[in-house]
Amino acid sequence: MGSEQQTRRAARLRRHRRLRKRVHGVPERPRLCVYRSARYIYAQLIDDDAGRTLVQASDLEPSLREGGGETKVERARAVGELVAKRAREAGHEAVVFDRGGFSYKGRVRALAEAAREEGLVF
Repeated sequence: MGSEQQTRRAARLRRHRRLRKRVHGVPERPRLCVYRSARYIYAQLIDDDAGRTLVQASDLEPSLREGGGETKVERARAVGELVAKRAREAGHEAVVFDRGGFSYKGRVRALAEAAREEGLVF
């Protein structure tokens, strides 16, 4: 890794730690955590009190690999819809959004908006 990559990653981790001081998932309102790599995007609902992942989705799943979309933003939208659908099936309507230190634009925004459209309340 080059020094610029280390600096960017360190800055994201600092933002993430700063956000996590205020964002905490409880059983009634779990945390919707988003991780975005250069190629894929992952989302999971976490109950921080129990330290458990309740539901998860990513664009690595076979159902999304085939028909999830052509661009990364379209795949992120599909992941948002899928995680929201699974959350509602598990009985979770309201969540706390954790963007993981990433900017709220592009794929992170597409995932969040798709989850809202599917019925999750942030």
